[in-house]
Amino acid sequence: MIDPRDMRTEYGKGHLDDSSTLPEPIAQFGKWLEEAIAAKVPEPNSMIVATADAGGRPSARVMLLKGFDARGFVFYTNYDSRKGHDLDANPRAALVFFWEKLERQVRVEGSIARVSRQESGEYFHSRPRLAQIGAWVSKQSGVIQSRLELEKAAAKAVLKYAVGKVPLPDFWGGYRVVPDRMEFWQGRASRLHDRLQYSRQADETWTIQRLWP
Repeated sequence: MIDPRDMRTEYGKGHLDDSSTLPEPIAQFGKWLEEAIAAKVPEPNSMIVATADAGGRPSARVMLLKGFDARGFVFYTNYDSRKGHDLDANPRAALVFFWEKLERQVRVEGSIARVSRQESGEYFHSRPRLAQIGAWVSKQSGVIQSRLELEKAAAKAVLKYAVGKVPLPDFWGGYRVVPDRMEFWQGRASRLHDRLQYSRQADETWTIQRLWP
């Protein structure tokens, strides 16, 4: 049996200074994402998306960030999925990015809302055609009897949409997480990590505080 105590990691690849961070957290995120891409971090836009249902039961999964700007962070999914039902009942979410190669983590917490149908359509039709068809096939998070059932449904959909533009499903589109809190974590030696937290104020400005590791 593997003992987790034998898997300790000593961090020490960087530091996070209050004076060198940008005043806007999404701009700081963009800076760190560029550095993750430059460092060839695998899937630098991968993130954990955490939601909770009406009863407060949490759920989390790994997804891909598909866009971000001053308004927030965007991902796309089936609105009838478990996460979609969670967000209908409790429109808040948390995101976590972890770039192990740089010993960095970013946490995002905020409200969430669907993006416009136009925005969803533009992204949907930028995807590979088979991925567009796949969106019509999957009853995401529903129970399926076998892999064969999925393959048959996929084959049927490929024939149905063999010609012409694949329409955007009514049940598929994007969500935007509008952050009210973001935290940037840089691993440091002896577990004395750097943690800077941005909190949105009523006037839409941000305050920055250093947290205990």
